[in-house]
Amino acid sequence: MEQLLYRARDRLVAIAACEPLTKVADLLFEPARRMVVVHNFEGEMIGVVTRTDIVRQIRHCHGCSCATACSDVMTGAVISCRVEDRLDDVWKIMTDRGLHNIPVVDRQQRPIGVLSARDVLEARLASVEYEEDLLKDYVMCVGYR
Repeated sequence: MEQLLYRARDRLVAIAACEPLTKVADLLFEPARRMVVVHNFEGEMIGVVTRTDIVRQIRHCHGCSCATACSDVMTGAVISCRVEDRLDDVWKIMTDRGLHNIPVVDRQQRPIGVLSARDVLEARLASVEYEEDLLKDYVMCVGYR
């Protein structure tokens, strides 16, 4: 999983819980961005806001109610992973829960990245291709790489 951390760090966008939802909407306007991590004053992840959360809230907006804090709209029970987690375990969680992205946190629950399903699939595919090459070399008596 460590080999994917540089991508996950690039994808991370975090915001303080007190920030307005309109600021989150601005951050999610970028087409490739699907999630904003919400943190408390200590920098610990306390939730995430997705495009779906924003659309759900806008349906109920009346006048100035769109100035809602992102902490009022976020998903608080966040499924996350750590750098030391096995990629196969992370993939299982993502597929079982239907997640396209998953936050990566450190031991203090501070966000350090956002891992996408595409990242995980590419890494798993590369691993399978490498194992296939090793097996071919073994069968052909070339030896190990």
